[in-house]
Amino acid sequence: MIRLLLADDHQLVRDGLKQILSHVVDLEVAAEAANGDEALSLVKVREFDLAVLDMSMPGLSGIALIKRLKLEKPDLRILVLSMHGENQYAARALKAGASGYLTKDAASAQLVSAIRKVAAGGIYITEGAAQGLLAASGSENALPHTRLSDREFEIFKLIA
Repeated sequence: MIRLLLADDHQLVRDGLKQILSHVVDLEVAAEAANGDEALSLVKVREFDLAVLDMSMPGLSGIALIKRLKLEKPDLRILVLSMHGENQYAARALKAGASGYLTKDAASAQLVSAIRKVAAGGIYITEGAAQGLLAASGSENALPHTRLSDREFEIFKLIA
């Protein structure tokens, strides 16, 4: 049984995910959090095999949340489920410690496959995310924003 923590600031999204995952016999939604601070608090006191995280939540979120969760529980597997395009965020999420990145427009079957692969120790990225990783690999042809540090990118997003 794969014990999941769902962290998303939208109740409707969490309810939908729970509904989808309730039909999968080897997955259990063990807890849910409405923001990053709740997710971190839950991880400190309970054991989960995998955390499914939204990138944008109130309070602690995104790359900072991934890093804090990995500091607290280095073996915790993290799958990011986000509305943000893969090319912008996947490379940063994986670099911070996530093991997978999936956009919210993915199909239910793709979500279940991603959860199983990440929980088993693998890395899950879509073709779009893989292209983003190649673009961010530091080559001369890399998009300029992919060469920014996490803090520089955070400021860039605020300016934009």
